[in-house]
Amino acid sequence: MRCSCKDTVRSQFMSYLKEADALKHKGNVMNCMQEKDHNQLWQGFQNDKFDQFWSANKKLMESVVGEGFRHIPIKCYTPEKLAMQRIVKPIDETTGTWTTLHDALLEFFPTIDFSTVRVIIHGVEPPLGTPVQWLSEHMSYPDNFLHLSVLPSTPGFSYFSTPSLSSPSTESGSRVSPNSSS
Repeated sequence: MRCSCKDTVRSQFMSYLKEADALKHKGNVMNCMQEKDHNQLWQGFQNDKFDQFWSANKKLMESVVGEGFRHIPIKCYTPEKLAMQRIVKPIDETTGTWTTLHDALLEFFPTIDFSTVRVIIHGVEPPLGTPVQWLSEHMSYPDNFLHLSVLPSTPGFSYFSTPSLSSPSTESGSRVSPNSSS
């Protein structure tokens, strides 16, 4: 994305924060913040001052224990598509368990064969059984989105022509209830 000036970058950054907050908290946190808090977020981010940024951003990262966020702000990138976004709930309403990275990826790629891809967040390959709520709280980018890079692990792979839905891999692990201590 090309921006003509610093004010445009700031405006876009704040817009992403507001979008993430709308997904997580119905926009309530950003709307309750004062302009000084918005400035603190931007200044901390712009000047690479983590403590300054985090003292305001931590309000955006708080969730109700056992419930998580309303939705998880996720953007997914592949070599074939620049960015995709889906609505992902932190808890599977049918089973009452935490939605895992495996489950979230199925929202983006319903027929994906997990043995043919690698999922990277901040240069790390998290286990597919990791709850997306935990990933969102601990691995979101400064814009409060969880950015997933889905890369082929085999040559010639195409995300959009995989023939069949894969079964959950053993790597995805067992489902965990949001109210359990695990």
